[in-house]
Amino acid sequence: MLTPASRPKFQTLLDALVLCQDLNPGPEAIIYVETDKPAVHISRAQFQEAVHSYAAGMKKINLKPRDLVVIAHTQNLESIFAFWGALLVGAIPSMFPTLTEKLDAEIYMRNLAELVRLSDVRVILTTDEFAPELQRRVTCQTIGSQHLSQSITKAETGDYIAHQPDPDEIAFLQHSSGTTGLQKGVALSHRSVLNQLANYGQAIQLNQQDVVVSWLPLYHDMGLIAGFLLPLVQGIPLVLMSPFDWVQHPALLFQAIHDHRGTLCWLPNFAYNHCARRIRQRDSEGLSLGSMRLFVNCSEPVYHESHQLFYQRFAPNGLQPEMLSVSFAMAENTFGVTQTPPGQTAKLDIINKSQLEKEGQAQPVSADHPQAQTRVSCGPPIQGTAIRVVDDVGRPLPERAVGEVAIQSDCMLTRYYQRPDLNPFQDGWYLTGDMGYLANGELYIVGRSKDLIINAGKNIYPQDIEAIVNEVPGVHPGRCVVFGVPDQKEGTELIAVVAQVKQPAVLKDLQQRQKIARSIRQEVVRQSLVTVSYVHLVGPKWLIKTSSGKIARSANREKWLAEKPA
Repeated sequence: MLTPASRPKFQTLLDALVLCQDLNPGPEAIIYVETDKPAVHISRAQFQEAVHSYAAGMKKINLKPRDLVVIAHTQNLESIFAFWGALLVGAIPSMFPTLTEKLDAEIYMRNLAELVRLSDVRVILTTDEFAPELQRRVTCQTIGSQHLSQSITKAETGDYIAHQPDPDEIAFLQHSSGTTGLQKGVALSHRSVLNQLANYGQAIQLNQQDVVVSWLPLYHDMGLIAGFLLPLVQGIPLVLMSPFDWVQHPALLFQAIHDHRGTLCWLPNFAYNHCARRIRQRDSEGLSLGSMRLFVNCSEPVYHESHQLFYQRFAPNGLQPEMLSVSFAMAENTFGVTQTPPGQTAKLDIINKSQLEKEGQAQPVSADHPQAQTRVSCGPPIQGTAIRVVDDVGRPLPERAVGEVAIQSDCMLTRYYQRPDLNPFQDGWYLTGDMGYLANGELYIVGRSKDLIINAGKNIYPQDIEAIVNEVPGVHPGRCVVFGVPDQKEGTELIAVVAQVKQPAVLKDLQQRQKIARSIRQEVVRQSLVTVSYVHLVGPKWLIKTSSGKIARSANREKWLAEKPA
């Protein structure tokens, strides 16, 4: 396996164990599961055959080394084979979401057209239904599944010569999610990705008996690296499902863990709540989580309450407290920056909330303190990665002082692709934009610097208010956004909440709307001593989301301001 010790034996991603042509076929490469359908088992030999076929097909459509190819399918085996086929011919693949009903079609098209312009995209691979519409909006070639399939059928495996990349060549791009053009393509070299996989694998004590189970989208760093490249490069089985299938049928994840003896699974924080609330008792009966080593909470602010809810619900299925771990990760570092050591529960830090907001200090207090707030550690940094917390001019801060998190590592991005105007480093450190503090060598994240609200002299992190609003009866959990609104008269930022209601019919009932709005204000002030000035209740599809499905804070703020009565 790829470890820090064996790292010199691996030069590029084409040395992935799943591509090794040896007499020992090893475990299955991929098991693709769907609701109410038999699982599709892909052996190593079948994986290699499919990838070589796709590489030959890509040669037929004139894809050349260093060409940028965007893969925008619904998540399935086709997108996986296309990604690795592109690597074989030396192209630079980048996973991208396809258009769904949850995304604004106009914004999506505009973003993709801007991506094509800024990054000089050579070809977009997408669905047959979407290809003609997209072709009218972009300047590069757009190819549907059927066209690519025909190219693969006509091609012979020998029609291409596998590219032999330099370890410092760009292997692929990860495009940061957003609503303004997706301008930052994170360019990652083969060397950086392999360093990450070796170091992060060591941090989670990866071994040959592990099985990764994932529903995560492949256009997000957590899904692409932890739920895709990690198992295939390391030669351990990947049990994969569509994120759309999982959202509708969350018990599918536990069924897959039970059936295939899963050991590792990465989840954003909302997924813990989603599983605990949406998986019916009868759908989880008889399913064992006893094979699991780690559920890794990653990608969003981590809440102790979410871990508690998840544990209480699934302890009867064999869930143990030490299975609940945390990682702080970001695309610019390939993926993982920190990780809770296996076998340990994530550390909790009980601090004075008032002191955090007013002074930027994480001062420990007792659990019964009136201002007690529990923060969950993201763990210590992985090997090869250093962390420091800095003030607004880049000076390192002492322990427990809140500032911007900066990182330095051997798995960092090469640059932002085709963006010489963007310099991601300051004195050799990457400034993450995340606010946090260090305590006893472990990292605690408190929010994003650009989202910070300063209300009456207090630093308010909107994620904390959103967590409260999501629990209010009548609000659709996970469908709210909080932001600050400067008010000249008050001389401070006022707090606004936009929340989607569970039942759209409520919007037509003034009394019901007022009741929910009143509950939001009462719960926020009760739990945080923060006063909400504006509550705006909306129906489905009002909230703007990023390409990765997250609520776009700045875009929703601008939309609300545009609609707000003068």
